[in-house]
Amino acid sequence: MNADAVVLDVDGVLVDVADSYRRAILESVEHVYDRTIRTDDVQEFKDAGGFNNDWELTDAAALYVLATEEGYGASIDEFTDDIAAAGGGLEAAETVVRESIGARATQRVTDRWDRDRLRDVFQQLYLGPELYRGLEGGEFDAGIDPEDAGFIHDEPVLLEAEARERLLAEYDVGILTGRPEAEAEIALERVGLEDEIALDHRFTMDDWEEGKPHPRALTTLAERFGAANVVFVGDTLDDVRTAINAAETDPDREYHGVGVLTGGLTGQDGRRKYEREGATAVLESINELASRLES
Repeated sequence: MNADAVVLDVDGVLVDVADSYRRAILESVEHVYDRTIRTDDVQEFKDAGGFNNDWELTDAAALYVLATEEGYGASIDEFTDDIAAAGGGLEAAETVVRESIGARATQRVTDRWDRDRLRDVFQQLYLGPELYRGLEGGEFDAGIDPEDAGFIHDEPVLLEAEARERLLAEYDVGILTGRPEAEAEIALERVGLEDEIALDHRFTMDDWEEGKPHPRALTTLAERFGAANVVFVGDTLDDVRTAINAAETDPDREYHGVGVLTGGLTGQDGRRKYEREGATAVLESINELASRLES
């Protein structure tokens, strides 16, 4: 791949978020509506595209739960397939529901669909009381047990020290993540990259509106590095799509999308999905990257 620069996603690449962000999605919907989706269903939304923002994925999961109470009979697989066919993301999810159950039923759904409440519960569960008060500035919900919150502390580090030092020594390294800046900083500190990557070599949710798979953040990082060949490593199909879109937008550079099997996509099924999407390589983990680039 002849990389000059390596750009890394955070979730599922540097830290494992199965018991943090993904758990927060399920439990937020459960807390607000007393029903929720299954753990495996989260990946179906991710594969549909447009759900790099887990708050919006939570909203879509809640929308599905509410729609089923108004007569929507499709399975999660069918729902997410229809979302993908409609272009992906939350707006597509709303379109699928509206076209399936009609205007009146959709109005009843949206009357109960409290996105602000879902986000607030999500943040409380994910951050825990101390970080929630510090970062969000709100009061912790009496209905959430502080002892059961703070999922951010349940994120095992995936990037090994030796692999980290090899990447830093041999390549320009950047970060492109859908996390808010403050939460990205916590993860980067945990993996030993907070002091190693300059602020202008990072893109978080707070730095761009479009989100993945829009290529602007990746092409901007490539320009800042002055790189001719850029590798972007992520754990979702939208990460691979981001690299492909960057190559189409910026043909004077080469972009390679690399998938890792430490996020929601795992095993041979995950490998096949990455390959069908056009990934240049699929790795068992980020710790293989330096050796693969050298070979």
